[in-house]
Amino acid sequence: MRRIYVLDTTLRDGAQREGISLSVEDSISIARRLDDLGVAFIENGSPGFNPKNEEYFRRTAKSGFKNSASAVFGATCRKNTAACDDEGLKALVSSKAHVAVIFGKSSVFHVREILETTREENLRMISDSVACLKEHGMRVIFDAEHFFDGYREDPEYALETLRAAFDSGCECLTLCDTNGGGMPDEIFDATKTVCDIFGSAVTGIHCHDDCGMAVANTVAAVKAGARHVQGTFLGIGERCGNTPLCAVIPVLQLKLGYKCIPDDKMQHLTETANALSEICNIRLRPEMPFVGKSAFAHKAGTHAHGVLRSHASFEHIDPERVGNERRILLSEHTGRAAVLYKLRMISPELDKDSPQLSAILDRLKQLEQEGYKFESAEASFELMVMRMLGIAAPFFELVSYKILDEQPSETEHCATATIKIKVGGRLQISAAEGDGPVNALDLALREALEIFYPSLSCVRLVDYKVRVIDSGAATAARVRVLITSADEKRSWSTVGAGQDVIEASWKALVDSLEYKLIKEQQRR
Repeated sequence: MRRIYVLDTTLRDGAQREGISLSVEDSISIARRLDDLGVAFIENGSPGFNPKNEEYFRRTAKSGFKNSASAVFGATCRKNTAACDDEGLKALVSSKAHVAVIFGKSSVFHVREILETTREENLRMISDSVACLKEHGMRVIFDAEHFFDGYREDPEYALETLRAAFDSGCECLTLCDTNGGGMPDEIFDATKTVCDIFGSAVTGIHCHDDCGMAVANTVAAVKAGARHVQGTFLGIGERCGNTPLCAVIPVLQLKLGYKCIPDDKMQHLTETANALSEICNIRLRPEMPFVGKSAFAHKAGTHAHGVLRSHASFEHIDPERVGNERRILLSEHTGRAAVLYKLRMISPELDKDSPQLSAILDRLKQLEQEGYKFESAEASFELMVMRMLGIAAPFFELVSYKILDEQPSETEHCATATIKIKVGGRLQISAAEGDGPVNALDLALREALEIFYPSLSCVRLVDYKVRVIDSGAATAARVRVLITSADEKRSWSTVGAGQDVIEASWKALVDSLEYKLIKEQQRR
């Protein structure tokens, strides 16, 4: 297999995304995940840039990485400054990293307007900077900034900048589509030209996604001969982001036969994507290729029926190869085959002739008409089915609840809820204050139930969403509430709908706690 050297720049380019702020612990956790995955290089940012970077470099220098080379990032020396006297290059050397990634200008426009220097001085800055780092025993990757813009303006000069780096000992020439405006055909042509001219060097590609072309441009460059690929694992970065490695790696390795990471690590792609999204405190887009929650989700009846008969009908790879899973979504669009597939996971003895199948289908369509949506609330669907099949009995009976919402409030808690429930004929009354009526109701219900079911104390609310279903009805509109709950081991989602947001929230809350209890009961 043809080797591709992957460089992940999440800790440098990715950290520049709007809204991202990584602590030292966050950065170390990300680096460990990438190292476990087996990428060739982890670009750690710029030494001397800020105290957090210094602390990160100090701590990772002691332990090092198992599978990845540690790389530091910086610029060529300043104009009219000797390379080995440049403070930025000195910081790269003193970092003790074995690999330096330095960027220099490959566009005449940028040399003239941004650096405000001559073409010759820019070439000197590139050449001397690479030579200086080589003299200190570092491997050097040269990032030719704005290369494709420069190649469009003045191809001869853009190639001269690469020559200056190559002749001074640079081992990799990375062509950067810095503005993200390149198209696959021009990326291919320019990259092929570079590969033909600098045959003994490794040619790299660094793309941004401003035109939505980062993956396509990266693949085009690899097909033209590039053997070094840069990106951020989740595609985060400046403006519209960088090439998402979680998409490029499986495309290159599973589709095109290149070797990016060890084969046995491919099944950890989805796990890594979810872990990094949690660390970065961002939501992993469900439609993200390969690793998104919806990447192998099937909703339409014909699609679900087809994929259940033959996975290849609507799936380009088996989801298990990237650590993801197949999901059959349930809605009014769902056919009998898909519903039966889900039912057999709950009650294996059911078949296509079981009378319960038609009853469950009818109930599903009725609830969807009322505003329920089960594709994102599979726990509620499972409970509905178990209740209809007589598998699940309620764990408690609601007698009544009462909510008082006080505005303006004299304390931080503006609502009080009182609840009466029965468990096995025993009456329990509980009250709680909350930040709002739903919060107060949630706390009161938990307080009442934990007396009978102590394991509920570990259940926490992870997410709470309210959606207006028929906005034309104004304040009388029906609403749908989606709740995601979790314990120490797993998470699950439940749904409720109604004309009252508190009523809808109550239904979703009850499902959330009863689902936890029934799963606990099934494990006994």
